Amino acid sequence: MSKIYVIHENTEWTVHLTKRLEELGLPYEEWHLGEGTLDLSQEPPEGIFYSRMSASSHTRGNRYAPEYTAQVLAWLEAHGRKVFNGSRALQLEVSKVKQYLELSKQGVETPKTIAAVGKEQILKAAESFEGRPFITKHNRAGKGLGVQLFQNLESLKDYVEGPDFEEPVDGVTLVQEYISAPESFITRCEFIGGKFLYAVKVDTSEGFELCPADACSIGDLFCPVGEEQPEEKPKFQILDGFHHPVLERYEKVLAANDIQVAGIEFIFDKEGNVYTYDINTNTNYNSDAEAKAEKYGMLELAVFLAQELQKLEQNEQVVI
Repeated sequence: MSKIYVIHENTEWTVHLTKRLEELGLPYEEWHLGEGTLDLSQEPPEGIFYSRMSASSHTRGNRYAPEYTAQVLAWLEAHGRKVFNGSRALQLEVSKVKQYLELSKQGVETPKTIAAVGKEQILKAAESFEGRPFITKHNRAGKGLGVQLFQNLESLKDYVEGPDFEEPVDGVTLVQEYISAPESFITRCEFIGGKFLYAVKVDTSEGFELCPADACSIGDLFCPVGEEQPEEKPKFQILDGFHHPVLERYEKVLAANDIQVAGIEFIFDKEGNVYTYDINTNTNYNSDAEAKAEKYGMLELAVFLAQELQKLEQNEQVVI
């Protein structure tokens, strides 16, 4: 019997999906790829496969989970299995450089960004931003890893040469122009099946690390999960009837890279221009915001996977 196989490294982020799969009575199996073995002489089981591998796995003790997952996905794809958010999605998940290149191909504006390896090169890269504020971030990130705001080169030097410097897991630090927004929020657009589902307004007034998951393990004061927010200013707010021309370009980016499920984040500058800075292929949803809007990302995802499993089973019957 065919199943839905959910590939991941964090049960806390996956339980919301498996609960929905159970509600719909769907057969599924979790593959936790924090470690494991892969016998290349064996064929994969029948079914459809959905990868939720995260770029931030190393912060949860699963340092090589993305690398191992890359091998598993290649194995599945070599045997012709239907994989959602497969090898190409994982490549973008662990590299913001690759994300920005793919966004640019479809005419999506991204902030000026310089990738640097080595502390001296980070400082050199920042010289081109002198006189303007800029930020640093990790190329392989998630959870806002390494995001720091600097007003000048001297403050960056103090950070880079000081004890608080965060070495990126892949060694690549991004130095990026800081987009000054008229209001303290960013917009995150969610896609399922490669199509726009909804947009959520995220309050950024308390900092950069803004994980939408209900069981977020950031362990940081900036993480809003589990905190009570004032009714008049929720941290996450789903926007009713959101429309913007950039959505069509986002869908083209996802289609070009065989990505079915993603959250894409952008910010408006003071002139109303849109700058896109992140594609998250291990997307999570905030339950409080969804309950208020009566829109449920994990339910929509479970329904999508159910439809794809049904297509597979119908094709198998035709072959028989």
